[in-house]
Amino acid sequence: GELEAEVLRDVRNRTIRAVCGQPAMPRSVWELPAGQRRTVLRHLLVSDKYRFLYCYVPKVACSNWKRILKVLDGALESVDVKLKMDHKSDLVFLADMSPDEISYRLKNYYKFIFVRNPMERLLSAYRNKFGEIKEYQQKYGVEIVRRYRKNGGNSAGDDVTFSEFLQYLLDEEAERMNEHWMPIYNLCQPCAVRYDFIGSYERLSADANHVLERVQSPSFVRFPERQPWYKPVTAETLHYYLCNTQRRLIKELLPKYILDFSLFAYPLPNITSEFCRQ
Repeated sequence: GELEAEVLRDVRNRTIRAVCGQPAMPRSVWELPAGQRRTVLRHLLVSDKYRFLYCYVPKVACSNWKRILKVLDGALESVDVKLKMDHKSDLVFLADMSPDEISYRLKNYYKFIFVRNPMERLLSAYRNKFGEIKEYQQKYGVEIVRRYRKNGGNSAGDDVTFSEFLQYLLDEEAERMNEHWMPIYNLCQPCAVRYDFIGSYERLSADANHVLERVQSPSFVRFPERQPWYKPVTAETLHYYLCNTQRRLIKELLPKYILDFSLFAYPLPNITSEFCRQ
């Protein structure tokens, strides 16, 4: 397991160096267009006490990392405190600092990010937002159904199909997407920000422990266990959804997330008839 993780990290680092070394790629956040720079700076959380920057990616355990930041900062007593997560208060965002303060932290702080298989992340966002959260059903679901379904005008937005969701993503500009389904590349700009560590959802606790050790966090701070009510996306669930979706949709959507697949070394989804028959 350790050797495999080491090889994967090496592949990721080499790929990022090769892709980000291309002449057209940004070398720093100051080379990004204003909108892209705003997005990445709003997703970089700061711990001045422990001198690190964490780029949070929704649907990749970011709520737990935010809890840890609040504990390290003294705003929360323990990661196990039962309360609804407030994603804004008691957190420091790089976007709220001056250009000089931003440059200093980008140059001198330890920087990390956690990534996840792009299709699994999309499925997780779909099931969570349209299956459980009224605000998303009303804000996005109603519009998606109206747009892609004949006579979809009287939907409450809670019956969006996975195919309709993917069609919506296909028609959206990546940079204007909601953060829960925006590509990780656009959220965290790994060419403009040189991350010291890329952890993965698949090795969450081992990679999280590595980061906590590296930033010398107190020993009582540990990465929270997964909540008992949480329903993770399994390989079987992903297989079911992908194999019951038009292949055309998935193939057309891949280019939008291709940097997430290639930079972070995730295999493209297998949607062959043979695989789907299994």
